[in-house]
Amino acid sequence: MSLSVLVADDSKLSRRSVIRSLPQDLEYDITEATNGQEAINSLSESEFGLILLDLTMPEVDGVGVLEFLHARPNMPNVIVISADFQPEKQKIVMSLGAKRFLRKPLDKEELAMALFELGYL
Repeated sequence: MSLSVLVADDSKLSRRSVIRSLPQDLEYDITEATNGQEAINSLSESEFGLILLDLTMPEVDGVGVLEFLHARPNMPNVIVISADFQPEKQKIVMSLGAKRFLRKPLDKEELAMALFELGYL
């Protein structure tokens, strides 16, 4: 069975980097969103087991996506991957239900450790 993953980042290069960084131990069904509104639309139409979310995106930012998710039952696991690592921003995203906050550029080992801690590996 594959893990349904939503990768939301406005940078195609960043999305590709995140996807390539996923451990090969699992099988993935990946959906990409180029901004927060696309992420919300995908979340309204499908269930995801994991969301890998950037914070700085057009239309709706990552915090807006987390606010949308926070209001719903059965919130999926969210790992925020962002270059905006201010302590106040980290507090906000964690209070909205994000499970981990990883810095860009993404370290494959940090992602693997976060997935292990969340029970995927």
